[in-house]
Amino acid sequence: MTLFDVIPGDSPVVLAQPHGGTFLPDDLMARLNDNGRSLADTDWHIERLYDGLLKGATVVKSNVHRYAIDANRDPDGQSLYPGQNTTELCPTTDFDGQPIWQPGQEPSADEIAARREAYHAPYHDALAQELARVMAKHGVVVLYDCHSIRSTIPFLFEGRLPVFNIGTNATATCAPLVEKTVASHCSAATPQYDTTVNGRFKGGWTTRHYGRPDLGQHAIQMELAQRAYMTEAAPWGYRSDLAESLRKVIAGILKDLDALARGVELKPKGQDDA
Repeated sequence: MTLFDVIPGDSPVVLAQPHGGTFLPDDLMARLNDNGRSLADTDWHIERLYDGLLKGATVVKSNVHRYAIDANRDPDGQSLYPGQNTTELCPTTDFDGQPIWQPGQEPSADEIAARREAYHAPYHDALAQELARVMAKHGVVVLYDCHSIRSTIPFLFEGRLPVFNIGTNATATCAPLVEKTVASHCSAATPQYDTTVNGRFKGGWTTRHYGRPDLGQHAIQMELAQRAYMTEAAPWGYRSDLAESLRKVIAGILKDLDALARGVELKPKGQDDA
């Protein structure tokens, strides 16, 4: 099992998929309790959902489950949402606030550091390399961070989550036109789907770390409510009857982002369109 996979493409759009993996080393799986072994907090079927939607898109996806380490958290362990319930860099609870490790088996500080070097750093090294490659080719890059989550999780948020949750950290991580382009597609899909921009999910560490719109590097996170394409209970089945409608909306988003990035609007000021 490779820790992550990179599928290079020639589009200015890069798809990051940090939470779709289910691999855990045997020693870590043995330390999880029954609740943890269910891996309920996976971004189930995210690779399948996005597969083939944009020809030439680069894909960087982690195969390691977030219970080993969360590739979308600050490697220093700082919370992205101070004052709100969340899970840690190396989670000790699931999204419902319930323990995932057997008593006494929670990761120590030394183990967290080791996991950071073994899993978190290599994934982001690969992602950074692909962003740099695409930037060198096009003079601009759009990082689209692909996520999904159960629709109802009282520990993390009130009520039922909208289907489309767009995160740009208050438009700090991308040009306003990128946010507007994505939001317009989502809004046009109502009433079938509902949308929020910078609501409960404002963009994780990936979006905030790589988003440098002044340099032509734009980042946006899409957190999808899983009810829109799958069954939100074990065995977490993919539902093609739902997913195909959602895929059409996402395909429109990605194709417009690709076209936008191939123009001049997103490039840094003073850069020739060459």
